[in-house]
Amino acid sequence: MKHTDFLIVGTGAAGLFCALQIPSDKQVLMITKEDADESDSFLAQGGICVLKSEDDYDSYFEDTMRAGHYENRKESVDIMIRSSQSIIKQLVEYGVDFKRENGEFCYTREGGHSDSRILFHEDITGEEITSTLLARTRERENITILEHTTMYDFLMADNICYGVMAQMADGSKEKITADYTMLACGGLGGIYKHSTNYRHITGDALAIAKNHGIRLEHIDYIQIHPTTLYSEKPGRRFLISESVRGEGAILLNKEGNRFVNELLPRDLLTKEVHKQMAIDDMPYVRLSMAPIPKETIISHFPNIYKRCLEEGYDCTKEPIPVVPAQHYFMGGIYVDHFSETTMNHLYAVGETSCNGVHGKNRLASNSLLESLVFAERAAGKNAGREDEEYESNYDAACCG
Repeated sequence: MKHTDFLIVGTGAAGLFCALQIPSDKQVLMITKEDADESDSFLAQGGICVLKSEDDYDSYFEDTMRAGHYENRKESVDIMIRSSQSIIKQLVEYGVDFKRENGEFCYTREGGHSDSRILFHEDITGEEITSTLLARTRERENITILEHTTMYDFLMADNICYGVMAQMADGSKEKITADYTMLACGGLGGIYKHSTNYRHITGDALAIAKNHGIRLEHIDYIQIHPTTLYSEKPGRRFLISESVRGEGAILLNKEGNRFVNELLPRDLLTKEVHKQMAIDDMPYVRLSMAPIPKETIISHFPNIYKRCLEEGYDCTKEPIPVVPAQHYFMGGIYVDHFSETTMNHLYAVGETSCNGVHGKNRLASNSLLESLVFAERAAGKNAGREDEEYESNYDAACCG
């Protein structure tokens, strides 16, 4: 049996940022099903939102609410927006390299946004942020990461979580006890045939939580991304970032005509794409980057440009085939504004959780920000906290 002060299940952006917020005198153990760098956070392309100034607050708030069909928790949205500048400041201090010109941040725009408020690093912003957080985490002596370690149940008694049961890398099963357990293990895209997610992201925490009567919320709120690169090959679909459309790319039907406003929120645009595919009797529509200067495509979207070439398309010269695919999960394990679930000492952050920010449909580039904001709040609430109730039930949950 292993014991730690804080156990974090998952090594995506939310889990890593949470770990970095925990004081160095506390022991942190992180476990992940695959390699530490195989999280969906690494795949995020577009960027991360930030409140540029107080003048942008009302617009940013309304954009988020409108995209979420006004089913968002208003207080959660306010917390995220108000915390955004502090989060960006921390990321820069950790070494994240956002695009700048003359020392000032550059901003891009994506669907559903009424203004450009998204910071980015080429078209691999998620990789830039998450790899930097992983590097900083590996430097901390109080943080240990165990790869190829799979959680399969909670240790619990009287609605208190005492850690998890896990299958270790060598196949053995072990109890991992912890004063506080943070679930940061992503969504459920791996169960879909067509998804932008890693195949091992299969909603494990959701299933375990449901089995133990922990409250879930909006588990039917699944976001389909309207533009992934069409392929008949099996496996994960390659995302064509929404910021490509934010920079001017247009969607074309079979006849080569534009058929939609490309900056609609994702769910509405997906409906229009599916409608056009039915009209055309085609398994895809085409995305043209012709309105974007070639040098911008190569500098801002080098990974997309390279991947398209690998698939046989030069996106600087010809439209590329795109199709909607499962992308994000707005529901999850219900949490409060400090990311606490309905089970004591059990927290959930990132795509595993539902704190109400996204409502029925996520606004582009809010996911990285939301994950970091509420991961910070989870860590901050519990650092150094004592709990007599926890101690009184420990033996029953862990040593029985």
